[in-house]
Amino acid sequence: MAITPAEIQSLIEREMSLLQDVRIVAYIKKLLIEPILVMREWDYGDTEQTYPCWTVLSHVESNSGIAYCEFGFGPRSPWGLIGLSGENMSIGMDSGWFISFIQAYFDSFASADLPIWRVFKYNKDSESEVALTEESDWDSTWKEVYRLRSFDPDGRYNCSHSIQFSRE
Repeated sequence: MAITPAEIQSLIEREMSLLQDVRIVAYIKKLLIEPILVMREWDYGDTEQTYPCWTVLSHVESNSGIAYCEFGFGPRSPWGLIGLSGENMSIGMDSGWFISFIQAYFDSFASADLPIWRVFKYNKDSESEVALTEESDWDSTWKEVYRLRSFDPDGRYNCSHSIQFSRE
């Protein structure tokens, strides 16, 4: 049985209820749209094979968004980063598809709009991390990551967020 737009919206609302940062919740709500069905090309099958994908988030500035698709990389990873218009209207690669809507959001261009980013230093064991900066915008945070990497080439620095999620 195919999923309905109302069921997709319910899935998004459930995930959004786990976010504790009101800035992110408010911003995502601004970008959410009524689910729109778009037939997208599946690059890994027969020529001109398409699957129904529901566009749910629109980030006009980057011509990108998030879609829900039960086919292709779904059902395991049904939330994908997609182009809104133009030449790139396929489902895309597996690296752009996620288990959850929130994971897709934090990997999208839209998430870079909020000043929620910090520089983290990762220990050699990759298990622990230390935030080195306060929250800042995406570009400034990456500039600091590259600066630190140039002075400490053996260090492991990266840009990430420290957003907390409540548990259901």
